[in-house]
Amino acid sequence: MLNQLTDSLNFHATALTLRSERQRLIASNIANADTPGYTARDFNFSDALSRATGRTSSAQTPLASGTRLAMATSRSGHLGLNGVSGQGAGAANPELNYASAAQTNLDNNTVDMDRERASFADNTLRYEATLRFINGQVRTLNTAMTGQ
Repeated sequence: MLNQLTDSLNFHATALTLRSERQRLIASNIANADTPGYTARDFNFSDALSRATGRTSSAQTPLASGTRLAMATSRSGHLGLNGVSGQGAGAANPELNYASAAQTNLDNNTVDMDRERASFADNTLRYEATLRFINGQVRTLNTAMTGQ
């Protein structure tokens, strides 16, 4: 019974961790907009969430054309998708995609600031929505336990 109560919270916690990682990647892309030769990176959120939760994804479309690569770390705490406490979405290791340039640049930088700003705003909105879902579920559980 307790598993049924916490499954939804675990799902949203995993989604929150992945949204946070995606926000970090988008911020990195924006920060490197003027770096010559920098290749923008991102990952397909729905595929990563499906893998992290053990569910199958209905659509396997790549986010951007390019080579897929897995996140690599030199130390356990660098880029891991583990929560603050070291637990959470440990199995969620999204496959990063290199973004292809919509327009050819002389410096071979593939960051499209309009696309990155839109992605940043969209991801922020979805992050906040996930937080609201979690807050609502906790409030509902609290109400049920206190009998109010």
